[in-house]
Amino acid sequence: MPVSSSPHLGPVLPFLGLDVLWIQVTGTVCNIACLHCFISCGPKNESHPMMETQDVLRLLDQARREGVKEYYFTGGEPFLHSDILLLIARTLEQGPLSILTNGMLIDEPMAAALARAATASSYSLDLRVSLDGIHAEENDAVRGRGTFGKILEGARQLQRAGLNPVFTVTTVHAEYEDGSGRTRFLESLRELGFDRPRVKFIPPFRIGREAHRSGAYEPEFHLSEGDLLPESAETLQCGSCRAVTARGVFPCPILIEEPGARMSSELEEALVPIRLNHPACATCHIEGFTCRT
Repeated sequence: MPVSSSPHLGPVLPFLGLDVLWIQVTGTVCNIACLHCFISCGPKNESHPMMETQDVLRLLDQARREGVKEYYFTGGEPFLHSDILLLIARTLEQGPLSILTNGMLIDEPMAAALARAATASSYSLDLRVSLDGIHAEENDAVRGRGTFGKILEGARQLQRAGLNPVFTVTTVHAEYEDGSGRTRFLESLRELGFDRPRVKFIPPFRIGREAHRSGAYEPEFHLSEGDLLPESAETLQCGSCRAVTARGVFPCPILIEEPGARMSSELEEALVPIRLNHPACATCHIEGFTCRT
């Protein structure tokens, strides 16, 4: 099944089993509207609305039956969901959970509640906090004025509560594409008070708002049949994951706004091979990238 409506014939990626489930708990609803967001999230974007609590709980039951080993909450901004703590606790009953957040809604009570949830579970809880620069000028240029300080405060609340956040950095600034720049980023986090910094660097995907900021993919940028090695199904995340929103099931969280990417309304119907015919698939292949923590 193609992952977009493009007529290009990309290679077929086998499906190995549902190891990882991404749950778009708040859809495309976010408290900020970053200029590089590949699914154009924001306060007014409800193309994928928030998921109902009961729908998420039903999905978790399905995931248990399918043998899911790892869970991710994303959005939008997951901490906008009114039942986020209930959903976290329920998920941590059956597997490790990572939450992708901008950190701006994490105050002291929320950080304490997250720490309690982590302590009560035999599985890990990771908070991935998005930060796109080592100072306000860099970060706020893409995330919005005043966001740098608010993001760091949320991350510090997590640290004070005993949770070590993973800073997620989209490499929209060229200096963070290579080893020396990434080392400098880590050193800057230490200077900001994070003595055991954890960082995940993400390449930009030229879709959504990022396509307007830096330019869309060139027409020839795609994978063709024969480009994948036999082991690619094990290295590309979409060989063993699916993403679910209030609008249905998608091959991965990157493509939920792409025409033709919706696979089905039910999780079980989407556990099939896919054809990698979208340019973003080439980015993952070339960069050796996975959305997993």
